[in-house]
Amino acid sequence: FSDVWREFVAEANTKRLLAAIGLGAAAFAMQDALLEPYGAELLGLAVGSTTMLTGSWALGAIGGFSLSTRVLERGFDPLRLAGAGMVGGICAFILVLMAAPLHSALLLAVGAGSIGFGIGLFSVGTLIAAMSLAQRGDSGVALGAWGAVQATAAGSALAVGGVIRDTVSWASGAGGRAAGYATVYSLEIVMLIAALVVLGPLAGKRIGLTGELPGGQMVLPEFPT
Repeated sequence: FSDVWREFVAEANTKRLLAAIGLGAAAFAMQDALLEPYGAELLGLAVGSTTMLTGSWALGAIGGFSLSTRVLERGFDPLRLAGAGMVGGICAFILVLMAAPLHSALLLAVGAGSIGFGIGLFSVGTLIAAMSLAQRGDSGVALGAWGAVQATAAGSALAVGGVIRDTVSWASGAGGRAAGYATVYSLEIVMLIAALVVLGPLAGKRIGLTGELPGGQMVLPEFPT
């Protein structure tokens, strides 16, 4: 395995892609556990309403998965697709940030759905790009690398996001809850911009991509989670 792994990450494109995947996954995941508390604490939403935020997120993700399959079947660059997902995520986090000062539950719901949509585009795009780097049947390594980077980055960011929210809120004193959430969402925007910078040199080069989905058409139930 170590020999196969060294060969897989030997290319600069592979390392850059994995770095972009890690940054993007961390940026999207940092607010995962904070979305519902955000609505409850800052907008005064009831439990049922905050649960609907997760529903909006899920519907957005399904929409992103579905659109990704359609455009990739037509030969769209997976890396550009992933970049579009990150741009969508930046816009979504801005909407979430604006929801509190405007006291708009609708804006928060739209932002939550947009986050899910951006994640859908980003996840599928980076997965196909990673799989396209596989050679001589080592697609399992490519899929494993994609999953490991995603899981590690997302899990770490989830924990860090909670710590940042609590620390900033505590340091801000009375009325500091909004500052804690704003700090996390602002940091996520910065991380997505950084991920775009890392991914940018690869977009359009297709880094060995064939323009076809590995293994033929991929439908939603086959997408690894």
